[in-house]
Amino acid sequence: MKIAVNTRLLRKGKMDGIGWFTYNTLQKITTDNPDIEFYFFFDSGIDSSFLFGENIIPHNLFPPTKHALLNVMWFEWSVKRMLQKINPDLFLSPDGSLCLGWNGKQYGVIHDINFVHMPEALKFSNRKYYNYFFPKYAKKAARLATVSAYSKNDIIKTYGIPESKIDIVYSGINSFYQPVTNDDAQKTRLQFSEGCEYFVFIGTLSPRKNILRLMEAFEIYKTNSSNDHKLLIVGKGMYKEGELMEFKAKLSHSKDIIFTGRQGDENVKKILASAISLVFIPLFEGFGLPPIEAMQCNVPVIASNVTSVPEICGDAALIVDPYNLLEVASAMAKVSENKQLRKELIAKGAVRKGFFSWNKTADLLWESINKII
Repeated sequence: MKIAVNTRLLRKGKMDGIGWFTYNTLQKITTDNPDIEFYFFFDSGIDSSFLFGENIIPHNLFPPTKHALLNVMWFEWSVKRMLQKINPDLFLSPDGSLCLGWNGKQYGVIHDINFVHMPEALKFSNRKYYNYFFPKYAKKAARLATVSAYSKNDIIKTYGIPESKIDIVYSGINSFYQPVTNDDAQKTRLQFSEGCEYFVFIGTLSPRKNILRLMEAFEIYKTNSSNDHKLLIVGKGMYKEGELMEFKAKLSHSKDIIFTGRQGDENVKKILASAISLVFIPLFEGFGLPPIEAMQCNVPVIASNVTSVPEICGDAALIVDPYNLLEVASAMAKVSENKQLRKELIAKGAVRKGFFSWNKTADLLWESINKII
């Protein structure tokens, strides 16, 4: 059997949620099935660390998919030609994009359809690309998966996909997330927060992550407290990043808000594990890895009450309305000042994190794939 796979998001040192989903599921699936040939399609070079076994045949296809038009060229020209040449039994796409010009069997993982509900959070070309192509991908696929019940219901309702065509495969937690010692936490604070305790947000700096309101809520928290706490915002800049910097500059406590930029995996682990709390209040998420990663690090979580976030967090987070600044600021004060609440959230997180593992994700994905091969 031959399975071709879109692996364009396997980029060393540059992986976010969907990249980690791709990496962890493919690592187990390819290892567990040594008799199947897997053809990996990269777009930015081939790194040997992503070749998990001798049954993987890599191809680097031109052009790199750096914007919407190049996405179309890559899938409808380069990928199509390679699929016609290989003639695989299945084309698997962990990021949901498929090849409309190839008539073979295809499987897509659509993590969410945030671009339908918040198109203003994307550049014009990207919002047009996603909203034009993803309804077609959803219908083209022989089968689909997604990462939460919220996303499944959203895809069914929005695209008219039969409930029986789509499976839920919850994401997992990377093993490098672990608690740190008090000494290591202090070293991390000295490195990133001027030695002060801090709240942290981790993720791409997209408008749907609600970072403007997060900063404003932190401003309220600081105004009502006398501590030296900071807010660390960790992640790469995206569309409208300039607005964040302009907004920060106008705040009275702007010096207490630190944008670290994108950090490597080891630093992200240390920063997260050394925080007072993760404050994760997006307006839209299909899954959202940071809350369960924080739970893995024994760090309390403040999380929004919208889309998939409460589904993923269960009772192991302090749930807030992401539009209510006073509620978010109050939650930060509670987690900071109430040691018993912190202990309870950490204990509940220790239980909740057990529901998620990449091995389970990979097994569920492979089980779903086997329904059509």
